[in-house]
Amino acid sequence: MRLTTKGRYAVTAMLDLALHTHSGPVCLADISKRQEISLSYLEQLFAKLRQNSLVRSVRGPGGGYKLNRPSSEVYVAEIIDAVNESIDATSCGGQGDCQQGDVCLTHYLWTDLSEQIHRFLSGISLASLVDRHEVQRVAQRQGEKEQQDLKVISASSIV
Repeated sequence: MRLTTKGRYAVTAMLDLALHTHSGPVCLADISKRQEISLSYLEQLFAKLRQNSLVRSVRGPGGGYKLNRPSSEVYVAEIIDAVNESIDATSCGGQGDCQQGDVCLTHYLWTDLSEQIHRFLSGISLASLVDRHEVQRVAQRQGEKEQQDLKVISASSIV
């Protein structure tokens, strides 16, 4: 299966947003630090996510992004679709020109797999990911690291 970095990063950023949305709008710089994704790349992704009504921006001091719907109503497949990614297990990009312009022997098998993966991801909401213990542990570790980084910055500015 081919899921590019763009789709993976979009899902990661949206999950981060869902995890931190309780404290108000989340700025992309914070997501960038926690998830180690370039800020300029996040800006491009969030432009597409906003165009597809998955997020909304909040301007002004304390601004950032919020989910446009409850996390229980935002599904992984629609995040991937919003950033113009396809879930494609074929070697021809779904074009059917796998074998010198013709359909290969296993083309329909891989097409069916791609559809199954999309259906699977269509059933996974951000809320269901947020509720996973593994996700909670990773988010806690990232939060602790963020607090340590803030202490280091504070200590160095005092000196």
